[in-house]
Amino acid sequence: MSIGNSPEDERPFEDDREAARLSVGRALKQARLDAGLTVEDVTNATRVRIAIVHAIEADDFAPCGGDVYARGHIRTLAKAVHLDPAPLVARYDAEHGGRPAPTPAAPLFEAERIRPERRGPNWTAAMVAAIVAVVGFVGFTAFKGGDDGGAKTQVAEGSTPSTSKSAKPTPKSSKSDNPKSNPSDSAIAAAPQDKVTVQVSAADGRSWISAKDHNGRLLFDGLLKQGDSKTFQDSEKINLVLGDAGAIQLYVNGKKIEDDFQPGAVERLTYTKGDPQVG
Repeated sequence: MSIGNSPEDERPFEDDREAARLSVGRALKQARLDAGLTVEDVTNATRVRIAIVHAIEADDFAPCGGDVYARGHIRTLAKAVHLDPAPLVARYDAEHGGRPAPTPAAPLFEAERIRPERRGPNWTAAMVAAIVAVVGFVGFTAFKGGDDGGAKTQVAEGSTPSTSKSAKPTPKSSKSDNPKSNPSDSAIAAAPQDKVTVQVSAADGRSWISAKDHNGRLLFDGLLKQGDSKTFQDSEKINLVLGDAGAIQLYVNGKKIEDDFQPGAVERLTYTKGDPQVG
C-alpha cells in the first residue's frame, strides 16, 4: 500500500491559479482592497483622477490618453497600493502590443546657443579716432594761433591728453550697446524667430509629459518632478501631451501661456512659430 501523495495532493490550490490569471486592473484593485484603501485615498495620494482609477481597475485604459500614460498610471497606482509595478507594466505591454522602440531624442534647446555673441570693444578703431582727433586739433590750433608759437605749442600739448581721454569713452559707449547691457531673462526670451521654442515646467506638482517634433519624432517621454523643466525646439511645431496639465506652466516663443487647465486633466497641445496658439 503506497503512502505517497496522490496526484490530487500535488495540484496547485485553486486560489493560486486564480491569482496567476488576474489582469492588470484586477491586480491593482485587489491590492488596493487588501491595503484597506478607497479609490479616493488612491486619488489623493497619486493625483490620478477618480474616473481614471475606476477605468484602469476595470482594465479600460482608453481614458489614460495612450500607452505612455497608461504605463505611467499603472506604475503610480502600483506604488500607491504597495505592488511591484514592473510585472504589471510587462503584462500591459504583452496584452497591448508591447512598448515601441525608443527613437533618438532631438538635441534640446540650450540657452548658450541662442544668446548673441558677446563682443568686446574695438580698441583699434578707438585709437585711430583718438589720433585723428589730436592731429586735427593740433592743426586747427596751429592755423588759428598765427605766429604765437609758444602759445600754439602749449595749447597743442595741453590738449593732447584731454582729447585722448575724450576719445576713449567711444568703446565704452559701444560696450553699453553690447547685448550684455540687456541680458535675456531666460533662454526662451532669446528664442529664434524662425523656430518654435517651448519650455515645460512642473511648477505645481509632478506630471508625465510627451513631446514630439513636426515629423512625429519623440523628443521626450517621462515624468517631470516638481521644479523640473524641459525645453524643446523645432523648425515648424512642437506636439505636447500633458498627463497632469494643472501642474504645468508653459512658455512658448518667449510668452507665458495663461491657461485654466485643471489638476489631473490630460491635454494635447500643438505650438508653432509666431504667436502661440493651442492646437
